[in-house]
Amino acid sequence: MRARARAAGLAIGVLADLVFGDPRRGHPVAGLGTVATALERRVYRDSRIAGAGYTAVLTGATVTAGVLVERVLRRGGPGYGAAATAAATWAVLGGTSLIREGSALAGALDAGDTTAARARIPSLCSRDPLSLDAGGMARAGVESLAENTSDAVVGPLVWGAVAGIPGLLGYRAVNTLDAMVGYRSERYLRFGWASARLDDLANLVPSRITALLTVALAPLVGGDPRAAVRAWRRDAAGHPSPNAGPVEATAAGALGLRLGGATSYAHGTEHRPVLGDGAAPSVADLHRAARLSRAVAAAAGVLAVAVAAARTGDVVG
Repeated sequence: MRARARAAGLAIGVLADLVFGDPRRGHPVAGLGTVATALERRVYRDSRIAGAGYTAVLTGATVTAGVLVERVLRRGGPGYGAAATAAATWAVLGGTSLIREGSALAGALDAGDTTAARARIPSLCSRDPLSLDAGGMARAGVESLAENTSDAVVGPLVWGAVAGIPGLLGYRAVNTLDAMVGYRSERYLRFGWASARLDDLANLVPSRITALLTVALAPLVGGDPRAAVRAWRRDAAGHPSPNAGPVEATAAGALGLRLGGATSYAHGTEHRPVLGDGAAPSVADLHRAARLSRAVAAAAGVLAVAVAAARTGDVVG
């Protein structure tokens, strides 16, 4: 596909996500999850080798499918390529649904309905909702919006801009497998190691772009770019994730908040380092975090389209 077709497809896909959000039925990511679950039942062993094979098969098959689609569509002209890229972009982006869930959580907390708020938590993160009070849910929402803006928006767009449909599909496969098996639980500590490390690698650049955009857009939510940079430089390295650290630290600095602390999952409690200064998140801050996420997503969309359009010649899948 030519560069302009890729850029047009990315732009249309971003607009489709903005208007429609995630497909309500037949979501390709859900289909990948079903296949991954079935394969896990067959090949699971408590070993890194088994997990690496599992990750390689699923990721390799997804990328190969993307390459074949691009090669076939090149014969049909740029219109076919643009349409396929748009469909793939819409399928892998999750920015609008993420912001809707964050805003819905904020609305439930505004209304004092903790039961409804706890029901929203699994759509945002894997924390144990029963262990969270209103403040804990506000913090979980802010941290999830920051991290998932990188995972659900910036990451796919970066890989789509530089690698087209194989990049879009491959990135989403990697990210999905990490969400399924990349935990430090007893079951997945070894089996999920390869998926977690591959996700770390795939997000090294997107997470830093997310952090830079967060710094630049901090004034839109009443924040100070200098505070975002300070939190990034001082606190990000202490986070157990090399990619969540920069995006959560810059979000904390941009919003003037203190994130981190004890974090409860089904497999146990992890103690996260403190990120940023200021007070713990409130419901009002959750609304601000949703606005920041929306701004970063929009900027990333413009940047991805510009990068794709700037590439010259035929782009081979």
